[in-house]
Amino acid sequence: MKAITWAGPNRVTCEETPDPSVTNPRDAILKVTATTICGSDLHLYDGYVPAMQRGDILGHEFLGEVVEAGTAVSDKLSVGDRVCVSPMIACGSCFFCQQELFSLCDNGNPDAALAEAVWGQSPCGIFGYSHLTGGYAGSHAEYIRVPYADVGAVKVPDGVDDTQALFCSDAFATGYFGADMCGLGGGEVVAVWGAGAVGLFAIASAYLLGAERVIAIDRFPERLRLARERAGASEVLDYTQVDVVEELKALTGGRGPDSCIDAVGMEAHSGGLQGAYDRVKQATRLESERPYVIRECIQACRKGGTIAMIGVYGGVADKFPLGALMNKALHLRTGQVHAQRYLPRLLEHAERGEVDPAFVATHEMSLTQAQEAYQTFKQKTDACVRVVFRPHGA
Repeated sequence: MKAITWAGPNRVTCEETPDPSVTNPRDAILKVTATTICGSDLHLYDGYVPAMQRGDILGHEFLGEVVEAGTAVSDKLSVGDRVCVSPMIACGSCFFCQQELFSLCDNGNPDAALAEAVWGQSPCGIFGYSHLTGGYAGSHAEYIRVPYADVGAVKVPDGVDDTQALFCSDAFATGYFGADMCGLGGGEVVAVWGAGAVGLFAIASAYLLGAERVIAIDRFPERLRLARERAGASEVLDYTQVDVVEELKALTGGRGPDSCIDAVGMEAHSGGLQGAYDRVKQATRLESERPYVIRECIQACRKGGTIAMIGVYGGVADKFPLGALMNKALHLRTGQVHAQRYLPRLLEHAERGEVDPAFVATHEMSLTQAQEAYQTFKQKTDACVRVVFRPHGA
């Protein structure tokens, strides 16, 4: 089969790779009908996530058609079913899965010792996301093996098309997770850093969960336009034109937002001395993150407020403002998305027309255009928000 594989920092290729097969009774084999490049895939592409190997198949946000189901999942999934799949590989029965903390599953990562050496404890497995999270083959391929398919694969309602369902897999789920971690009760002001797909869905999800105003922060005019026109942001800020912390204070009567969502992660952009410092430190591998956004969230959030950190971080960061975090009594919540918890309700939101997840799909390319697709997405050329691959054609 054709698949997009990692060929070293800033290089991917489309290659012929072996077809997957059922190796466990809880497996399913899917014909991938749609998959997309996620912002966190760029951390792999750029070489900032350790334990990548040449030839690893990338991709973790996808849906597909069941072509084979293991004996332990055949009562839930049938050949021909159209399913949306969580990027997080979780068993469904361990201590963490029983609390719906699926991204913390004890059994999803067969390379747990490697992750424990880096992070102290291991998260779940993740499709196409390095050998730190299991070394699983990813979704930028014609076919994929889905372990624990009875837990991670959710049937797509007939009223939801493939493109809508695709983004429920991860981007919508992660954005919703970020808004959910804010503990919104109604009437809050929420600020969201990053108006890529995850940030746009965080904005829309904050409104679904009761926020009164949501302020979007980015630097690309087309993304800020989408934030206002499609996600519903009440205000948008171009961080290259304003002092974001001061502007957020001005918009909230000096208090600051009730909640702040970091939808950017380890490769944040910024100007000034801190931005230059982080770029040099990361480029020389003296720190693995550019944590400018999370610093700004801590400075901007109101006292006693909540920060939801859903942008991906992988290692260590300098100049983290612990003093402000502690003395402002802030609540910092973070994690990889527990997508299995959210997928059914997000598909319902899409089916009822409350959110149309397809609006972030701006480009379609073939697997053979792998390098062009990754560069277009990384550089955000041609107003790119998300690139969609349809491995078997439209």
